[in-house]
Amino acid sequence: MFAQTHPPSSAAAAASQGPATRLCCACGSITEHDFRFHVNGWRIFQCRLCGTGCTDAHGFDPALYYTEDYFCGGHADGYSDYLGSEEVLRREFARSVDFIRRYRRGGRLLEIGCAYGFFLMEARGHFDVIGLELATEAADHARDAGLHVLQGEPDEKTLREIGNVDVIVMLDVIEHLPDPRQTLALCRRYINPGGIIVITTGDFGSVLARSAGKKWRLMTPPQHLWFFTEEGMRRLATGAGFSMPHFDRPWKIVPASLALFQLQRILHVPVPRLAATSRFGIPINLFDAMRVVLQKPW
Repeated sequence: MFAQTHPPSSAAAAASQGPATRLCCACGSITEHDFRFHVNGWRIFQCRLCGTGCTDAHGFDPALYYTEDYFCGGHADGYSDYLGSEEVLRREFARSVDFIRRYRRGGRLLEIGCAYGFFLMEARGHFDVIGLELATEAADHARDAGLHVLQGEPDEKTLREIGNVDVIVMLDVIEHLPDPRQTLALCRRYINPGGIIVITTGDFGSVLARSAGKKWRLMTPPQHLWFFTEEGMRRLATGAGFSMPHFDRPWKIVPASLALFQLQRILHVPVPRLAATSRFGIPINLFDAMRVVLQKPW
């Protein structure tokens, strides 16, 4: 997982909870933003043009946040038992690989935010895979499993070291990035013509997100810095030089332990942690998460 200190903010936003002008990463320009709400002590603003939301997350240090605890129940907005859920997660990731192969049958594949490498394990049967992960313990685990994984962030130095690829995958990662527009522009430089980027993230414009407001399950600042809409994602893609040939809100197989963990956070009720729930997958679609394919021109 990746994140950073904060998205850009203006002096007006710092002094007021009313409308403010801010840099929208999706529009790529200064736009009017409305203050929406406080969550976990952080302020959430929303672009009036594309609906993309952002967290005014000053002072957030991702290196201290995305540690082993994040993957094993140490953070209420993280994972309850990522390692124990390997079987379920790999079953879902195998479905993601099948989807990707509709667009690319093989080639070099980079996963940004690869965690423990479970997606890469499923993809390596069809692609030459490499991963990038911020959390040291997770990156070490992936390397111990024989995967080529670098520890760090998707910056110029790292992507130059990796070299050109045909597919880039960001599964529930783009909302953590400090500057998604800059990252996509950088990725465009290192993806081959016709190559694709596959992104999954929450849909801030969905019926559930709009009705739930600050109680939305994915409204978890400062872990999530950005809250994209379909329109925001289209503007982000176009601004970075990509087309967007695919958009949907797919079903997912989710570990029961993760679903219970999220319910505990949302409902503020204790839920027993049973190891067996990590090995049981639940098909879920709340239609509040999107999957998009971005493609670089040939």
